[in-house]
Amino acid sequence: QVQLVESGGGLVEAGGSLRLSCVASGRTISDHAVGWFRQAPGQERLFVTAISRNGRNTYYADSVKGRFTISRDNAKKAVYLQMTTLKPDDTAIYYCASRRTILTMDPDIQPEWYSNWGQGTQVTVSS
Repeated sequence: QVQLVESGGGLVEAGGSLRLSCVASGRTISDHAVGWFRQAPGQERLFVTAISRNGRNTYYADSVKGRFTISRDNAKKAVYLQMTTLKPDDTAIYYCASRRTILTMDPDIQPEWYSNWGQGTQVTVSS
């Protein structure tokens, strides 16, 4: 079983940056695709970005392309989300999620596809 823990959230002014971390405990996630999702109050959980198990393929929601970057360090069992040029609309709880995959399987943008979830970290962007 994999447990995921997010960290790095906080309060930042518009235009600022944050780096979120998702660290796994228990077994390795080197064979897991990992995604980041976010959920604002009263809204559904939305796809932000995802990365394949080997890190070669990444996917982004249109709303964050060019501003957010996902990366991973399998040796540290960690996945990172670098967020720049933050906007008030980015305010949400950010969750990381993972699913064990075969090498050729790309991650999905649907939250139902993922089997492991963290507890989330709050990101608040002030205007």
